[in-house]
Amino acid sequence: MKATGIAPYIALMKLRVVELLLVTTLPSLFLAAHGAPPLVVSIATLIGGTLAAGAANAFNQVIESDLDKLMGRTAKRPIASGQITETQALYFAFGITIVALAIMAIWTTPLATGLTVAAITFYVFIYTIGLKRRTSQNIVWGGIAGCFPVVIGWSAITGDLSATSIWFFLLIFFWTPPHFWALAIKYKDDYAKAGIPMLPVVAPMKNVAAQMWFHTIAMVITSYFVVTTAALPNWILILTGILGLGFIWLMTKLKGDKAAIDKAAAAIFHGSITYLSGFSVLLVIGALVI
Repeated sequence: MKATGIAPYIALMKLRVVELLLVTTLPSLFLAAHGAPPLVVSIATLIGGTLAAGAANAFNQVIESDLDKLMGRTAKRPIASGQITETQALYFAFGITIVALAIMAIWTTPLATGLTVAAITFYVFIYTIGLKRRTSQNIVWGGIAGCFPVVIGWSAITGDLSATSIWFFLLIFFWTPPHFWALAIKYKDDYAKAGIPMLPVVAPMKNVAAQMWFHTIAMVITSYFVVTTAALPNWILILTGILGLGFIWLMTKLKGDKAAIDKAAAAIFHGSITYLSGFSVLLVIGALVI
């Protein structure tokens, strides 16, 4: 049954996921500007980034509509539930891609526009088509697409990149696996039913926990380098350390029986969002006071 109105198209964009991308774009704008960034460039970057990420998510749902129908978590998505057709979704995805790139090209920089193209291409072709159904490390390398907003925001202001933006990119790279694997632990049966080899589906929990620990420690370390290369105040570094210790404490709970592990994974998932949001707020404040 086809739905009318724009609601199914908005759902295609998965704006709740896009919110996290904007959370990392904003501090990059402030850090690159060494304070409050130009308003027009900032608005263009955030709107262009929202549309670009939404387009990538729409392309993803077209490609994975067969899988979405098999998973309880995704069965109500617009294409899987029959609200719109794949053709309608494709037209929408291409349309907002063009609008996103036009906004970036007109109001930001060539590098930011090129990186936006790279982010969409990486998510659609490398992650969705190339990796997701083929390797348990899909989210590790596919998660690179989610790192792009950091360098897009930076380059929208400066037209180039810096050590701080690269360290921030790496932070998101290491943050993504613990965040997503925590969710995959909860929906392990769903992924197994769809034949997607997420790490919690194909590896023992001990292996999953070890890899989550590796990425967590790497995330905390790279957070330090983001703050220090940006020359932010020491109190920002101290508060960043407290955030890191809080996330490490959540990771220590990832043990025991299935019920305990599921509970800990849920806390880690939400805690990862808190960590990234809190760290981003600290970066904005730091950029404004230096």
